[in-house]
Formats: sequence, structure tokens, C-alpha cells
Amino acid sequence: MTESRTHTLFSFGTLRDERVQTALFGRAVPTSPASLAGYTTRPLKITDPAVIAASGLDVHLILERRLGASVEGAVLHLTDQELAAADAYEVDDYTRRRVVLSSGATTWAYLDAKPLRPAERIVVVGDSIAYGRCDPRGGWAGHLAAAHISGNEAERRLFNLAIPGSTLADVGEQTPPLLAARRPDTLLVAAGINDSAVPAAGTKAQADPDFASGSDSSVSDGTADFARLAGSLDTLAATALGHNARLVVAGPSWLDEDRTRDYEGLRFTRARALALRAFLRAWCEANHIDFLDLWEPLRERTELLVDGLHPTAEGHLALYEHLDALGR
Repeated sequence: MTESRTHTLFSFGTLRDERVQTALFGRAVPTSPASLAGYTTRPLKITDPAVIAASGLDVHLILERRLGASVEGAVLHLTDQELAAADAYEVDDYTRRRVVLSSGATTWAYLDAKPLRPAERIVVVGDSIAYGRCDPRGGWAGHLAAAHISGNEAERRLFNLAIPGSTLADVGEQTPPLLAARRPDTLLVAAGINDSAVPAAGTKAQADPDFASGSDSSVSDGTADFARLAGSLDTLAATALGHNARLVVAGPSWLDEDRTRDYEGLRFTRARALALRAFLRAWCEANHIDFLDLWEPLRERTELLVDGLHPTAEGHLALYEHLDALGR
């Protein structure tokens, strides 16, 4: 028989109420006072009758990022079954993610299910598509920056640190020293398509057993080395958590295989891009990380791609509108 584990969960709202705990868990659970730095709260209208009946309230609180602020609450100590009951209690506006308490301890908390909506300071890292190549307006990240900052010019920031040609390993190595000065609360990673590429036929790279797309030797047997990619994502997750930031993974976008087949000595195929997409989605789900899927807005719309891989200005706008609907 498997022994139940104990989990910690930061609560800033109704889960601290003993009546709610008894209704959900059958007991009042052990709690200890705690605070969460870098956050504030806003009201959220609740329409689920079961949640309203359990809490006695039709307005709950939800977290938003705010530099210099903090939220007082309590840490609940829950079994596996009780954590599952808490998950079921929270409405779809919330999702469970890792946070760092003011004490430095890591715990679960229920955050806004749309990961970019509560953000104040966003750092974007990634490859040439995230960089905005082929769009003088800065690509989808440029559109996101304009919309995000216009909502609160005094407090909101977006820093696009993407570098064309980057792999996930490159991003994992380059990102940590760039974050402290920018004080991000959200780290948006849009990379990985370069990891799925293989050398085009007849190139020097094809004959080189040490060939790497970018600087990461992440291609073997024509498919991405997912164990290596998982290691890079693990590094980025730890980096984000170390800065009390939320990791969000975006991509990849659809590509026109016929036109990318021999792009700059590399071959990008739909099969490998789809394998990368499935891997990223699965890794994010397993690690309670937000995944924003950018595949659909460009699907079969080859006119929105300059070279089969990089979006046109209109393609970047389509990616932004899709990402905005998912994330904000």
C-alpha cells in the first residue's frame, strides 16, 4: 500500500476557513502563517454553485503580480487526497503552480489560469521567431509588449531577450545572468524549433558527428534528444523559481516543410516539429508549467511565412492574437 505524501499549499482565501476545510477534507488541516512576496490580490466573481455553497461567498480572491507587495495567508499541510480535493474545489480560473514564499520555502499556490494576465514584468527568451525576425514591428513579442505596457505604463514591463538561432540549451545557459536586473515575475520561453532540425543532405554538418544546431548537440538519429531538452527546461524552471517568476513555455508554430527543407544547411520537418510540440506539452503538464500552443494560427497558411519557417508581419500578428487569447 502506497503511503500518502504531505504537500504544502499556500492559501490566501477561503481554503483557510475551517468550515471549508471540513467540507472538503473532512477535518481542519494543520496550517501555519505565511506570506507571499511580489503579489497582490483582486476580486474574482464565482458562479459555480458548489463552490459558493462550500465557501458561502460568490466573490473570491485571485493573485496578481506587484513588485514590492506581499499577500498574507497560511500554508496548509495536505495529503495526496486532500490536495486533489483542493484542485477539484478551485474553479477553472485557477491553476496550481509552484511559488516561493517570503521565507524562501517553495510551495503550491493557486494562480490565475491565464499565465500572462496577472503578470507585471515579463521577460521573453527564445529564438529568431520570438526575436521578431521578418517583422519590423518586433514580431508577436512586440505586439505583446505594446499591449501589456499600455495597460499600466508606470508599472508594467516586457523585455525581449530572444537571440536568433538559439536552442533551448543556449537559452538555459544565457538566461540566468540576465534576469536579476530586470526583476521578472514571468519568464516566457519560446524556443526549441532549432533543436528539432537536422543537417540537410550533402552539407558539411551532415558528415560531422559532433554537429549541433546552434551550440547544443541535441540532434541524434534525426530526432530531438528529448532527455537533453528536458534538462534544459528543468534548468529554466529552476531559474524562474529562483527569481520568484512563473515559467511559461510557448510554441512551436506551424511550418511549411516544402520550403524549410534546406534552410541554411538545416532541414526542418513537420514531423519533428510536431514531436517537439508533443514533448513540450507533456513536459509542461508533468511539471505543472504553463504551455501556450502556437501551432494552430499558422496551420496551412503558408502565405503567412516568409521562408516556410519565419512568420511574415501578418503571421506574427496572428501568433500574437492567438497567444493573447490563451495567455491574457
